Amino acid sequence: MIQRKEYLELLDQWKDERVIKVITGIRRSGKSTLLAEYREKIQAEGVSKEQIISINFEDLAYEDLLDYKNLYQYITERIGELRPVYIFLDEVQKVNQFEKVVDSLYIKEGVDVYITGSNAFLLSGELATLLSGRYVEINMLPLSFREYMDAAGDKDPDRTFSDYLGFGGFPFVAMLGKDTNKVHTYLEGIYNTILIKDIEEREMRKSDDPNKRKINDVSLLKNISRFLAGSVGSPISVKKIAGFITSTGRKVSQSTVADYVEALVEPYIFYEVSPINISGKQLLKNVAKYYISDLGIRNLILPKQMYDLGFSLENVIFFELKRRGYEVWVGKLGELEIDFVVKKDGIYEYYQVTANLTEQTTFDREIAPLQKVRDNYPKTILTLDRFSQGNYNGVQVVNVVDWLLGQAI
Repeated sequence: MIQRKEYLELLDQWKDERVIKVITGIRRSGKSTLLAEYREKIQAEGVSKEQIISINFEDLAYEDLLDYKNLYQYITERIGELRPVYIFLDEVQKVNQFEKVVDSLYIKEGVDVYITGSNAFLLSGELATLLSGRYVEINMLPLSFREYMDAAGDKDPDRTFSDYLGFGGFPFVAMLGKDTNKVHTYLEGIYNTILIKDIEEREMRKSDDPNKRKINDVSLLKNISRFLAGSVGSPISVKKIAGFITSTGRKVSQSTVADYVEALVEPYIFYEVSPINISGKQLLKNVAKYYISDLGIRNLILPKQMYDLGFSLENVIFFELKRRGYEVWVGKLGELEIDFVVKKDGIYEYYQVTANLTEQTTFDREIAPLQKVRDNYPKTILTLDRFSQGNYNGVQVVNVVDWLLGQAI
């Protein structure tokens, strides 16, 4: 078991607060394990087993509780007069109309509710309406590089980072060693489960919405998924995706593509990042960048010749920035682009990402947009090479591995 200390600390911060804790994230990122660890933690701190109600809806033993009325009765009978009570509902989106149960539990005194789900649709429907302002979302990602290195037990950061780029950060993958066949089989199972099982559940929940197109063409879904994976780090539009699919011999409308992209974003395979005008900090429309939640899956679904180190690095940095609590955008400054504009606690920062800065033309290209930003917020270039590190008129060049491990100067 790989302990996810940062997420445990987040749960601890919200313990006994009058908000529902919603843990979201891609399948097998460790949500169920996190809840198990947290239950152990609060028991060690004095909470009795009788004060804990835990249900994993992927366990067939709880099949009868997929009916929301049965679920509510089951929980309330066990709560009785006992307070405080801690309720853990794992993969709760499997319960039709689970929102009613969660809302009813929320209004009870001394009841602390924790739920997990593998689809963003969990928070886009009635739950969000019912509980507006009464829940906190904790988006759980696969392992950071620092977590991966601890789990892998390799003391060589550069060698381990190479493995991380190839295998990705799913917790179980880190425990498989470097058995490529096992890793490939495991990742293929996750990917296919998301495309079929999770999206099927999504369709069932959206079946009453006449405005939503059915996602029933797995071949088209995989083609769009491959396109997004191959376009990591590049600004794309729905129009561009539709054009690509049409060029392969299949005509598809932009509205269909938009629905299928949404179906890939909702189960946290891809994350969409909007561009922002740096001068006025306004969001720009019609184009976006997409980053894939796990590079192991990217390497699984893309032909090897499409693999690009620079964009893979950019993918890693995007998710590390999210882990560190930043709001993240793509920066636009006229015709120039900055990979990431981020904000936390009202402070902006700017990041460029490149594999190597030793070529003068690359150095000039990467530093130029940062030098044109007329403010005093931190500006950083992250790179794999260790030869160009230093401060260049306010622009800090840092080794990416050191930065990921928190060892950058």
